[in-house]
Amino acid sequence: MMPDDGRGALRADGKMDRMSALKEKLKADLTAALKNRDEVRLRTIRMALAAVNVEEVAGKEARELTDDEVVKVLTKEAKKRREAAEAFGNAGRAEQAQAELDEQAVLEEYLPAQLSDEELTRIVDAAVAELGVSGPQAMGQVMKVVNPKVAGRAEGGRVAAAVRTRLAAS
Repeated sequence: MMPDDGRGALRADGKMDRMSALKEKLKADLTAALKNRDEVRLRTIRMALAAVNVEEVAGKEARELTDDEVVKVLTKEAKKRREAAEAFGNAGRAEQAQAELDEQAVLEEYLPAQLSDEELTRIVDAAVAELGVSGPQAMGQVMKVVNPKVAGRAEGGRVAAAVRTRLAAS
């Protein structure tokens, strides 16, 4: 592999493209999984790269995703795996449920560490104090402040529940 000169690739329209570091890591890990014959990792990384590619060509023009956008795609894919595992488990299909959980575990290796409940509560408390609001009607305002701070580190449902609980207590 050639050393990275920091210039990126020149596109047909003359603009420079830089592949996100996370996407580069996924591609490198795909090669490693191929060499190691790790079927679960290989299948999962291929699926993740396909999801990233779909997102890159979605919209009016194709573009390279930033690391944050790649994290969002991987988070969405991990959530799909978790929900599928739950559905398979409820249907009594333990083998498929375990396969989905295995894929989720591989995806989570590429995601930032999730916030603990205490850390999330601290962030929500700080946002409520910063805005000086109370009551359920302030939920939207608080969510606007909290979401950028927890992006990729906490699911939206968890954040909403923490905000709802905090606003109900005030």
